[in-house]
Amino acid sequence: MSSRENSLFIDGPCGPLEALYLELPEARGLALLCHPNPVKGGTMQNKVVSTLQRTARDAGYSTLRFNYRGVGASAGSHDMGSGEVDDAESVVQWVHERLPQLPLSLFGFSFGGYVALNLAERLAAQGLVPERMFLVAPAVMRLESETTVSSQGSSLTVIQPEQDEVVNPQLVYDWSASLQRPHELLKVAECGHFFHGRLGELKDLVSSRL
Repeated sequence: MSSRENSLFIDGPCGPLEALYLELPEARGLALLCHPNPVKGGTMQNKVVSTLQRTARDAGYSTLRFNYRGVGASAGSHDMGSGEVDDAESVVQWVHERLPQLPLSLFGFSFGGYVALNLAERLAAQGLVPERMFLVAPAVMRLESETTVSSQGSSLTVIQPEQDEVVNPQLVYDWSASLQRPHELLKVAECGHFFHGRLGELKDLVSSRL
C-alpha cells in the first residue's frame, strides 16, 4: 500500500487550488487538513500539518491538504477570512463527490483552526456534520462573535500549547469554557506554538483519539 500523496489541483472560487491527496483502500474516513496563517508563511507543508497528515494516514484515513488562495501554486490572493473558508468548502465538495461514503474529519492548526471551525458550521447547515474535529492552537481571536460550534454529532478535541507565543493560551481556555457542547481540551505543558521538539507528543495525542 503506497503512502505517497499525489499532487493535484482542485477548482476553487478564485481558480485552481494546489493540493496533496492520499486515497487509501478501505479507508476509515477522510481527513481534511487546514494550514496556518498564509501571511506569516503558513502552507500545507507546515510541519505541524505534515505531522497531522501522517498521523491520520497511519490511523487508516485518506488525507487531503491544500494551499489556500495565493499560497504556493494556488491561484488568487490572500483574504484572511471567509475566502479561505470558501476554498476549504470547495475542496470538501470535490472529495465528497468522489468519496461520498467516507466520514469527514477536520484538522486545523492555528489560522487553520479558524478555517476548520467556520467550515464545520457551513457543512452542518448542509447536513454534512464532520465525524471528528481536531483544533491545534486554534486562532479563536479571529472568530466572529456569532460563530458557534453546534456540530453536536462530531467529536471535538482542542490541543493548546501552554507556552504558545502566537495564540494567547488563555483566549483558547476561555473560548473552550464558553462552549455549550461536549469537547476535550488538552493542554501541552512547556510547549510553544509550533511544537518544536514535541511533534511526537502531538502525534500521540491525536492518534489515541482517532
